[in-house]
Amino acid sequence: MSTSNHKNNKPIGFFDSGVGGLSVYARFKKVLPCEDTLYFGDLANMPYGNKTQDELIGFARKILDFYKSKDVKAVVIACNTSSAQAYDAVKDDYDFKIYPIIQSCAKVIASMNYNRIGVFATEATVKSGVYTKELKKYNGGVLVKEIPCPNWVPIVENSKYNDNFAIADVKLQVEKMMKFSPEKVILGCTHYPYLLSVIKKFAPEDLFIDPAEIFVDYIKSDLEKNNLLNLIGGSESFYVSANPESFQEHSKIFYNVENLPEVVFPQAVML
Repeated sequence: MSTSNHKNNKPIGFFDSGVGGLSVYARFKKVLPCEDTLYFGDLANMPYGNKTQDELIGFARKILDFYKSKDVKAVVIACNTSSAQAYDAVKDDYDFKIYPIIQSCAKVIASMNYNRIGVFATEATVKSGVYTKELKKYNGGVLVKEIPCPNWVPIVENSKYNDNFAIADVKLQVEKMMKFSPEKVILGCTHYPYLLSVIKKFAPEDLFIDPAEIFVDYIKSDLEKNNLLNLIGGSESFYVSANPESFQEHSKIFYNVENLPEVVFPQAVML
């Protein structure tokens, strides 16, 4: 494999509203440890799940402008809500590759030829209908059931796995989904796989798909195809738009962020 392409050594950016995207990031660093990476958590504007589409497009565009200033070779939208609501609006405006989690994973999952697929996601993702749209794009006959789970992110971020309310809420949503008789259920928010210890009390664990695994394999394959793999790097930097201490504390659920993230307010991100 040639390493003459100077783009190989440019970093790859990741972004999410907070720490949830670190579930994708952690998987990426395990599979591709030699990539130089940047991660941006937009804590000033979280949560994304209840924002309007115009707001989400604005956040995404401004973060992508920040990454443009960092001369990245690609950006990973490690956030289902941004992937659902903002990707189509921004995808053609930058000269680097943008990998959206939903669209990338749906293409792979649709090829598995399941007939009935469930999706647990945020309210904004479900409202967009993008999982249904993208799965049907590649498998026209598939039936899709999307259910919003607005309480699940705070359950994970506050480690309330044994809380009676949390258990009751998970049970309710899983029972709703099981009435659909899905062959597979996509955990369509980066936090949700961390609820599997509760979810599997009410349905078989192998029913559920963690998109992070599919997503990272997809990105790796695309980087290889375009001769963009970095074979000599491995550095990482973390940025937030607010509350670095909170980010570092909550990140422990997903990934060990050793140093306090840098607070950056790119002109683009200021509201």
